[in-house]
Amino acid sequence: MNTVTLPMGQPLDRVDGPLKVTGQARYAGEFPEEGLLHGSVVSSSIACGRVLSIDASEALALPGVVAVIDHLQRPTIASYDKDYEDADSADGSPFRPLYNDRVLYSGQPLALVIADNLELARHAGSLVQIEYASEAFETDLLAMQEQAHPSPQTPPAPRGNFQAEWAAAAVNLDVHYSTPIEHHNPMEPHASTVLYQPDGTLHIHDKTQGPQNCQAYVQKIFGLDKSQVRIFAAFVGGAFGSGLRPQYQLPLAVMAALALKRSVRVTLTRQQMFTFGYRPRTLQRLQMGAAANGRLLALGHTAIGQTSRFEDFSEHVVEWSGMLYHCDNVQLTYKLVPLDVFTPLDMRAPGAALGVIGLECAMDELACALGIDPVQLRLINYAERNQNEDKPWSSKALRECYSEGAERFGWAQRNPEPRSMRDGNQLIGWGMAGGVWEALQMKASAKARIDAKGQLTVSSATTDIGTGTYTVMTQIAAQASGVAMADIRFLLGDSSLPTAPLQGGSFTVSSVGTAVQQACEALKEKLLAVARQTSPAFSGVTSEQAAFEGGYLSFGDARVSLAQLVKDSGEEALEVQVDSEPDKKRQGYASATHSAVFVEVQVDEDLGTIKVRRVVSAIAAGRVVNPKMARSQILGGVVWGIGMALHEETQTDHQLGRNMNHSLAEYHIPVNADIGDIDVIFVEEHDEIVNALGSKGVGEIGIVGVAAAVANAIYHATGKRVRDFPITLDKVL
Repeated sequence: MNTVTLPMGQPLDRVDGPLKVTGQARYAGEFPEEGLLHGSVVSSSIACGRVLSIDASEALALPGVVAVIDHLQRPTIASYDKDYEDADSADGSPFRPLYNDRVLYSGQPLALVIADNLELARHAGSLVQIEYASEAFETDLLAMQEQAHPSPQTPPAPRGNFQAEWAAAAVNLDVHYSTPIEHHNPMEPHASTVLYQPDGTLHIHDKTQGPQNCQAYVQKIFGLDKSQVRIFAAFVGGAFGSGLRPQYQLPLAVMAALALKRSVRVTLTRQQMFTFGYRPRTLQRLQMGAAANGRLLALGHTAIGQTSRFEDFSEHVVEWSGMLYHCDNVQLTYKLVPLDVFTPLDMRAPGAALGVIGLECAMDELACALGIDPVQLRLINYAERNQNEDKPWSSKALRECYSEGAERFGWAQRNPEPRSMRDGNQLIGWGMAGGVWEALQMKASAKARIDAKGQLTVSSATTDIGTGTYTVMTQIAAQASGVAMADIRFLLGDSSLPTAPLQGGSFTVSSVGTAVQQACEALKEKLLAVARQTSPAFSGVTSEQAAFEGGYLSFGDARVSLAQLVKDSGEEALEVQVDSEPDKKRQGYASATHSAVFVEVQVDEDLGTIKVRRVVSAIAAGRVVNPKMARSQILGGVVWGIGMALHEETQTDHQLGRNMNHSLAEYHIPVNADIGDIDVIFVEEHDEIVNALGSKGVGEIGIVGVAAAVANAIYHATGKRVRDFPITLDKVL
């Protein structure tokens, strides 16, 4: 009997764990270099206007200060007079640091001080004097919402007759919600270390979610050949979307390195982490009409988001309302308001984390109005197809998420009456919400190479932003190749490796993982071909008959090591590179991950303080390659969802157009003391269509629906409906 444990599906430890806990993993701002110069960014203190003069004389007088670069003192840059894009560009003209004298937003980089060490560069930066001509500006979405224009990324077309059905429904709702600006705040601040090589080429360690995106960006901006730019990102200390686009420290560091022909590092401060992309503020209106039995007759979702004056940043905020429940009369509207701010940026579950707040809070309000249990209302309106695309789902185990989550949580014991459940002076509330995220797959390439020692090296130019990519790809390679985990090395984070998409959107496993699987299977074919030629025992053996396990090829009683097959081939190593793309059979289906989140809160009746006691999150995401790492992803998403509900808000002083709480001391995020018990359930879901792995990805779905579930639990505890997020104690009191 075969008792071999297959690597996929096992909760294995991180292969990169020892490097991280011993400090051997180097991040973008940690690479040493003899004679390395340090750059410090001088930021704008006004929100809109022009720079009249920049006086850097005091800074340049300091010994060890090498240069100050501004819009007048910068090298000529190839692309600054024409539009260029990166792989995550929004519609419009991307921001060009040090382009001209225009100030577009508060915190804009206006000068770069370069010195022998970081402390000196920062001190010198404080001595740079800038004179401005200020102009009128507007940074408040609420004040400018009447000036909203349709987003270039239009939602699905209306279906049915929303207005008539909504007006005629037995029960109808018309409610407004708002969500604030949030900033990504990963542990590792953005940094770029540009190592200037003797031949003039650039080796760049950058904080990025896409090395090849940064390579193409630097190449285009500075008019360099692809061979002159190589980007490395072996380890990334969290990103959540902040590394999808190249941030301004990268072109500034390259500018300085090319001008001085020296190696330069530019690291942003924590405060400067608030001077580029963020999750945009939204104003949402939900209109729902239902029959007395709970059947949804009409659903309207309008969202207004903010964007910059120079780009139209769009995300999918309202689409989810057209697919999560069955409804034949739907109208979805998404508009943008341009403000004197930087362009927003994708942030964990972009669009869905915001739009599902409005949808799922409104569903709870509808359940209360109808006197129907919130879970039951969702089952009544269960969507068997994605009506936005008019396609069946490739798989959908959301019913099981509801039932398994509810059972684990004890939902049947809930008294539906608000303020009916207590623990002493604490009001207890139980709330729930559903979640959805699209299951995408992108084109990707991978190389598999096995040497005469039986060591397998698999590579692709993806990154690992803390999600466990190194480990999961090693597991996929082990299962697909039959080589032991200990004999496999996965290489990533290098723009010279086979093509990979940006790491984001929960599509890394489905995209790069599929390429890894296909490369290893192609390598097995090559090894089997050698065996057929060199060993009579394998003559005529087909791939279906051959077994690859533990570093050996076997058929019946015949067995040969893969290392021996490489030697027999006469080559130093055998290698295969494959280009993978989504299977055509996906085209007839819609694919998504789904979730059901159940939350218990306690609210102090006198003080209004809120504590999330426990959360049960049930996830349907197809095949889970590593349950341990997938669980960690969901835990992180749940914690962030609690933060969205109760803590996170970038506060802007609209008189100054400036973010006020731009530090981790004042920008509130959940800490351990804020988090109770989190229980994660992976519901069994088989999907033969989504990709060859049957895996949908879990990076985004963990956060979706959590904030709504917390808000719904707070209403159940207090009887008070708070629709402006975050829900702080002053709003509850």
